[in-house]
Amino acid sequence: MPKKIKREKKVLINKIKRIAKIKKVAKKSAKIGLYDLIIIGAGAAGLSAALYAGRYRLNTLVIGKIVGGVSLEAHWVENYPGVLSATGIELMEKFKEHALKFGAKIVEEEIISIKKKEKVFLLMDHKKNLYECKTLIITTGMEKRKLGIPGEKEFLGKGVSYCGTCDGPLFKDKIVGVVGGSDAAGVEALLLTEYAKKVYIIYRREQLRAEPVTFEQIKKNKKIEIIYKSNVTEIKGKQFVESVILDNGRELKLDGLFIEIGGIPTSYLVKDIGVKLTEDGHVIVDETQETNVDYIFAAGDITNASNKFKQIITAASEGCLAALSAYKHVRQSGD
Repeated sequence: MPKKIKREKKVLINKIKRIAKIKKVAKKSAKIGLYDLIIIGAGAAGLSAALYAGRYRLNTLVIGKIVGGVSLEAHWVENYPGVLSATGIELMEKFKEHALKFGAKIVEEEIISIKKKEKVFLLMDHKKNLYECKTLIITTGMEKRKLGIPGEKEFLGKGVSYCGTCDGPLFKDKIVGVVGGSDAAGVEALLLTEYAKKVYIIYRREQLRAEPVTFEQIKKNKKIEIIYKSNVTEIKGKQFVESVILDNGRELKLDGLFIEIGGIPTSYLVKDIGVKLTEDGHVIVDETQETNVDYIFAAGDITNASNKFKQIITAASEGCLAALSAYKHVRQSGD
């Protein structure tokens, strides 16, 4: 067979393969309607936005990896008005029910890309399903900040944890430590005393930043000991955590270490489409929760609003404001 014919045959075969591949991807992808509003993130902010959007009769879809978000990890919520005491799971279930009541749709999926296409936004999840919408509200919140020390990654699930509500029961009659000095860290320590026989709070500063009510409870709890002006520099053990090394050289015997040192905004999705961020990664919004990109709003822990006060009530309030703003934009567009 002449070389020219061989080359042409090879080109034709490669072309057929490319077409087949394109068809295969297209077959796997499913385009799922055009919505007035899509909310990415299904925590307190996202579900509150969905509730208000539903009342405004917007065709609304909520897409989130976990319905309820990080609020599900709250052992007890005692500062949400009208709810004297509830677990995070109980409260978020009520948020979900309320949003569904007014017509919002909720999908447990993860969005991996956002693109602007003429007058709509095109979203894709990790299964290659495609979603279109006129307006977007970003409520993807924060991811847990890591210590970044030797042993942290190696002992994850083997004594290292970022969730006391999830893993606390595994440490019955054990000795554990909590790294951090915020109210969340204080609450985590109090929760762990329900299981562990001893709880150390390890904090780099001279005074905890917990709310006065939390701090009073900590001082009264005989199971808790606070170690100030100290950082954990290494986590040690064989199969499981056995001790931690502090920066003063002290080795502290522990069965588990809970890390509660705040979070990092999960804003990578919107960064690629031109949404402006603060230096630490929070989405910059105005008083209406709108970003610098038209028809994109943000609410909750991911934003620089509410004085960066990370609470369910502030997330919920930002969510409802974002929904109102989205409604006004859809109405004004006349679509």
